[in-house]
Amino acid sequence: MSVLKSRPVLRWLVPVTAVATVIGGGAALGTFAAQAEPSLPPRTAAQLLVDLQTARLEGLSGTVVQRADLGLPPLAGLVAGDGLTGLLTGTHTLRVWHSGPDRQRVALVDTLGEHDVIRNGRDVWTWSSRSNTATHRTLPEGTGAEAPQLPVTPGEAADRALAAIGPSTEVSVGRSATVAGRSAYELVLAPRDAASLVHQVRIAIDARQHVPLRFEVFADGSDKPAFEMAFTQVSYARPDAGQFAFNPPPGVKVTEETAGGRPADAPGKRHADGARPEVRTVGESWATVVVARLDGAGTPADRPASPGRAANGPTGDPAALLGALPKVSGDWGSGRLLTGKLFSALLTDDGRLIAGAVTPERLYEVARG
Repeated sequence: MSVLKSRPVLRWLVPVTAVATVIGGGAALGTFAAQAEPSLPPRTAAQLLVDLQTARLEGLSGTVVQRADLGLPPLAGLVAGDGLTGLLTGTHTLRVWHSGPDRQRVALVDTLGEHDVIRNGRDVWTWSSRSNTATHRTLPEGTGAEAPQLPVTPGEAADRALAAIGPSTEVSVGRSATVAGRSAYELVLAPRDAASLVHQVRIAIDARQHVPLRFEVFADGSDKPAFEMAFTQVSYARPDAGQFAFNPPPGVKVTEETAGGRPADAPGKRHADGARPEVRTVGESWATVVVARLDGAGTPADRPASPGRAANGPTGDPAALLGALPKVSGDWGSGRLLTGKLFSALLTDDGRLIAGAVTPERLYEVARG
């Protein structure tokens, strides 16, 4: 599988606290996914992998519908679901434009407004119509294409899945499909590790352009995707340069940031002594587990909610929200457990966050080590 080594490799895992109950606009994927199977010449899984590696995409634009049904508990107050973090739940419609490695645009359109991320050369803009605010930063010379924290196209999601290919993955060819009016092959990835919560990943690949058109993740024991995204309309013509020019709307508040800069209260901030939080990984491929040392992680979860704040509302106290999670314990210690269809997260009372697309039993093993 060395053919995949040069593909962009991005992390599967997103911070488990970035969970928001945002229901966006857009049709359900089931309304367009079930179309007649086209008749295509046979291709092996190895040939499809080479197709993905050698594809040359000069331009692309289209509409993507994304749906997430991760089986998460209703902890809406953990994060305000503005922007791309809202993609973790519900159904959403995005418009995407791509014109080479330094010009991309994504527009998330839902019932609450529009959220845009635009890269034009070294300039990166984000804009929210809901708050009429924008941020701008200038990237250093020679910066390659930036990847968003969450995948916004089937291609970006496929890159993350393909990074897991190895001895721990069974690769096969599924049924042909029609996606966005285009004939596509289907590549199927199945983890061999019993600790993984992922049953299969299915990637529909354009038979001519070799671009991923649909991406589906199935959890163990389910015949419906827990996460899926697909083009409903796609064009391979290079978008007009004007699509990547950001013109601030009247009254917009613009914040200038340095490259890589974060607000002081953003996740991943440095500790008071200037050191970054301790983060490490255990295991590999589908069974990778992330372990982070957090300041005071376990104790606040056991504190009662602040007076006048609902435990499960959008203004709920995070301590009370975490305290609502099931309490678990064992020879590894004790803590709180968050589980979904595709991942588990353990917040231990001694200040560790242990998370991955694995069973809780695997998390307990890591906590014990």
